[in-house]
Amino acid sequence: MGLLDSLVGNEVKKFVKRKDSDAGEAGRALEELRGSIYNEIRTSEGAKRQQQRICGPVVAMTFNFIVSVGIILANKLVMGRVGFKFPIFLTLIHYVTSWLLLAIFKTLSILPVAPPSRTTPFSSIFSLGAVMAFASGLANTSLKHNSVGFYQMAKIAVTPTIVSAEFILFRKTISFNKVLALAVVSAGVAIATVTDVEFNVFGALIAIAWIVPSAINKILWSNLQQQANWTALALMWKTTPVTIFFLLALMPWLDPPGVLLFQWDFNNTTAILISALLGFLLQWSGALALGATSATSHVVLGQFKTCVILLGGYLIFNSDPGFVSICGALAALCGMSVYTSLNLQKSQDNVSMQLPKQSLPTLKPKATNEESVESDVEDTTNPTTAV
Repeated sequence: MGLLDSLVGNEVKKFVKRKDSDAGEAGRALEELRGSIYNEIRTSEGAKRQQQRICGPVVAMTFNFIVSVGIILANKLVMGRVGFKFPIFLTLIHYVTSWLLLAIFKTLSILPVAPPSRTTPFSSIFSLGAVMAFASGLANTSLKHNSVGFYQMAKIAVTPTIVSAEFILFRKTISFNKVLALAVVSAGVAIATVTDVEFNVFGALIAIAWIVPSAINKILWSNLQQQANWTALALMWKTTPVTIFFLLALMPWLDPPGVLLFQWDFNNTTAILISALLGFLLQWSGALALGATSATSHVVLGQFKTCVILLGGYLIFNSDPGFVSICGALAALCGMSVYTSLNLQKSQDNVSMQLPKQSLPTLKPKATNEESVESDVEDTTNPTTAV
């Protein structure tokens, strides 16, 4: 009986040990799966990969184009029919609304995780927030004091400014084919808008002062997202408070007095809030487009919007911009098509190279009875294991 009890006891111990081994393998696989899911959701690298998968170049640029058209109509309503003549304060309302929405996202744990602070100096975040305040505020002020045509003429100068700044800061060059395409785009937009160029001295100075901040703003947005694993929403959350501070500083200098005397009734307030919500979507979609493509592509997208609005008014509303303007818009669209195809092809290649292949952890094959017995023998004979 003693021998029988000993044999039965050994078999039971081997069976229990095999079960413990299987449970350990399953537990390790579950932990690996849990870690993989955590990396995709609660790390900056995972959040960046999710943004790249969901919102590629075509989706981001389409989103930005649709929102841009919507906010043009909303701002025309606010500054025209509503009579809100305070462009800097309107921009401030946009950014305060954006910050409140981002705070709600953060409270609900929807806001993507930002990269560690040591990877991005605070000076870069502060510079982007400050430049963004000047770029957005001066753009609205330029629209108030200049015609849309002159505003578009100033925007043309942003393209060579971006190319020059990227070469100086990052030694980044573009191909000769892209240079030709951009030249055709700039010439076409200039011809399309030359019939609507009206400005005054103050408006011209504002437009000139807006060019450099606008170019640097786009470059920083694109570079931080593509090089430092920032997502659009996470970067907006960090930079918006800085932008709000500088907009408050710009208000006394560029806005006329009397903002408190404005008629804040239900209809006017609703129109301004709709503009503010569209402003949040515009900032978000613009950041997505800059992260998915490049600063120059974002400028080309804005010029594409101008040409589409001009041609759409001619085809749908029977407006007559003139034969020369129509030819210029068509030429610009041809140049944009060539440039966009070249840039999107490069962006898709870069994204495919950056995205690592994700694979779920797999369970290791179960050991056979013979292998388990051998391992049991090794465990009992190995001095280190026994110790």
